Amino acid sequence: MSKGLLIVFSGPSGTGKGTVLSAYFAKHPEAQFSVSATTRKPRPGEQDGREYYFVSREKFMQMKQNNELLESAEYCGNCYGTPRAPIEKALKDGKDVFLDIEVQGGAQIRRLLPESVGVFILPPSIQVLGERLRGRETEAEEVVENRLTAARREIPKAAEYDYAVVNDTVEKAAENLAAIVTAEKHKTSRNQALIERVLNHD
Repeated sequence: MSKGLLIVFSGPSGTGKGTVLSAYFAKHPEAQFSVSATTRKPRPGEQDGREYYFVSREKFMQMKQNNELLESAEYCGNCYGTPRAPIEKALKDGKDVFLDIEVQGGAQIRRLLPESVGVFILPPSIQVLGERLRGRETEAEEVVENRLTAARREIPKAAEYDYAVVNDTVEKAAENLAAIVTAEKHKTSRNQALIERVLNHD
């Protein structure tokens, strides 16, 4: 069985990362979403263990000390981290795993696991991003402005990723993501066993 792909999926808050992934998973149910741990409060509609594991700062620090996290970072005043065990098992089982992760944590994963695939999702413009953030109506204007400031810092980091996808429409962004996964699975560097099998087949 071939090993699954680890896709590091990053982008500023409000670019619709979760929505794009939901559209992708609707057509590719065999893929798996890596659930991160976070100290931030749940948003309306979010469930513990589905979007995130919502934990206290004390619990988060304990997980970090016990080496239970592949990476961890602080973003907009909250801690985020990627539990190690579920990812390692899924990849071994041949499943593609998606990490919806901020840029700092994404860089840690890419260094630790260079075979991972980096995909950066972009808004059509900063103006559209601001409209999307305000459209949530879940955060104060000061928080929105902080997120836009963070976005201006993060967007140049897209150059450090393998692919960039603009989320103009969710359907098109999900299709582009599927094309990236397909292309990665056909890379010769991931198919040495296949090449050898063809050569050795009588």
